[in-house]
Amino acid sequence: MKSVGILFPGQGAQAPGMGVWLCNTYPLARRLFDEAADVLGYDLHSLCSDGPAEKLNATEFSQPALFTVGIAAANVLREEQPERIAAVKAAAGLSLGEYTAVCFAGGLSFANALKLVQRRGEAMQSAADVVPSGMASVLGLDLDAVQKLCDDCRQEGEVLQPANLLCPGNIAVSGHITAIERLIPMATEAGAMKVIPLSVAGAFHTSLMAPAVDKLKAALDEMPITDTDMPVYSNVDAAPHTKADEIRDLLSRQVVGPVLWESSIRRMMDDGIESFDEVGTGRILRGTLKRINRKTPTDGFGDE
Repeated sequence: MKSVGILFPGQGAQAPGMGVWLCNTYPLARRLFDEAADVLGYDLHSLCSDGPAEKLNATEFSQPALFTVGIAAANVLREEQPERIAAVKAAAGLSLGEYTAVCFAGGLSFANALKLVQRRGEAMQSAADVVPSGMASVLGLDLDAVQKLCDDCRQEGEVLQPANLLCPGNIAVSGHITAIERLIPMATEAGAMKVIPLSVAGAFHTSLMAPAVDKLKAALDEMPITDTDMPVYSNVDAAPHTKADEIRDLLSRQVVGPVLWESSIRRMMDDGIESFDEVGTGRILRGTLKRINRKTPTDGFGDE
């Protein structure tokens, strides 16, 4: 069996109905959702199944929801297809998904990781509420072109920068709403195929998230994190990490730094990963993989 990298999606993959098939099909998944409800203090299963979408899209709710669906799907695979999990040699996750990867790799218990994700979501939502900001995906331009657009569209006192370096031709920018609104028509003029505003609360992975860092550091310091059973590739430096202290530091830095997703995937392949499993909900990560290396086998689990 090929050496597999397991991947967990981040914010933006959420949608009403996620996790419902898992809970209806596998008692293990429903038990995890019930445990999540006890930790979070609200009925996560009901929110995922019934919405409303506006609430599910809110950062403080979407992050625990995506984390729980990802871990539920991974645990079902561990129980139902142990040989598939046995082939997993490394883990990674997009932004919020990196917490799911650390938990899967044994660095955090489910309950502690969920508490941490809840506090992360609350801290990021609080930082986002300070100033109108957001993110948008720019399709069809390379990094140099996107960087130039950001530099040209950003006015004094504004933040606008490449934030999610997902794959060739798909780079998300992040910053003040006014700057993003300026960028959209200019990106089209520069040859972008499309600019898509993202369903996030604010300018994640920029300095506008700085108010969240101290709160997140405090939460991380309180949580017992152990060395992981396999390498987890960090969004911050695209390198593999197993040591608890390194992971703790990188997770605190992640919210203000760009997500080096394409570099992470390429590093995983250079390190011997031959195929990938996207576990949780959606197909976003498989889409980026096809743009990075179309020949690399991909699969997914979590949706019907």
